[in-house]
Amino acid sequence: MGIEQALGVIYGLAIGDALGKPTEFRSLAKIQSEYGPDGIQDLPDPALYTDDTQMSLAIAEALAATGDQDLETIMAAVRDQFITWSHHPDTPSRAPGATCLTGVVSMELGVHWSKSGVPGSKGCGSAMRSAPIGYMYQNDPAKLRAVAHACGICTHGHPTADAASIGAAYLVKLALDGVSPHAMIGELLAFTVGISHEFDLAIERIPTCLDWDDEVKAMEILGQGWIGEEAVALALYCFLRYPNSYEQTVIRGANSEGDSDSIACIAGSISGAYLGSGAIPAKWVREIENSAMLDDLAHRMAATKALL
Repeated sequence: MGIEQALGVIYGLAIGDALGKPTEFRSLAKIQSEYGPDGIQDLPDPALYTDDTQMSLAIAEALAATGDQDLETIMAAVRDQFITWSHHPDTPSRAPGATCLTGVVSMELGVHWSKSGVPGSKGCGSAMRSAPIGYMYQNDPAKLRAVAHACGICTHGHPTADAASIGAAYLVKLALDGVSPHAMIGELLAFTVGISHEFDLAIERIPTCLDWDDEVKAMEILGQGWIGEEAVALALYCFLRYPNSYEQTVIRGANSEGDSDSIACIAGSISGAYLGSGAIPAKWVREIENSAMLDDLAHRMAATKALL
């Protein structure tokens, strides 16, 4: 699939994020009262993404520039991109998470990335941005693990957030590999084993409700997505319900009570990686903000990956 996979990951996460942005913090009843009984079905106008995509793009820029270099070089680039992001005048309007900002401020003050994270935080901020890692290091699982770990703990120090960061990146790798969707849960748990019992339990809940007709009830069982293990579990659930439809995957994620933009962002990255950019509605690709920039970044990522 080549460039279609890179475009699928980048557009996939950004569009999912933008679709879920208007419904974040809202109850399902409130979403349905505003968008109808089926909830939100189309991108808002304008189609703006949140800090989830901004931080994902920061990591993507760092990886496009550093590729196969050592971890310290990669993390220096990630640190610089995060600092630039934190000072951008547009950032406050994208509702950045306090934990993410705290970690970035610490790095800007000179704290090493391995010590800059908030020790007790297991919010989903580490997982929401790790998709580019799964793309870049698809064929090097050890480096994928190391980079996802480092990119996660620089802001979120809790082991469960670490597992969520590594897990979200690995799901993109599995999708790119064309692994059968129903084999993904086992593959994921085998890769993240021993990091966080909480993460394991969250992922293990998916099969218990995956085949339920009542998707709303199933998602209630999995949580609301504010914390890392729930965000990854919910995103994977959305993908596994609709493995052959990017559109339905992100719509399911966006119509959720809780952190809908992060759920749809992570789910969109998995679906985009699995199906490629051709499965994303062309209308959405045109409408998402900074579409040309996203296209350029995906091409640069693909060019760097080709040299690995």
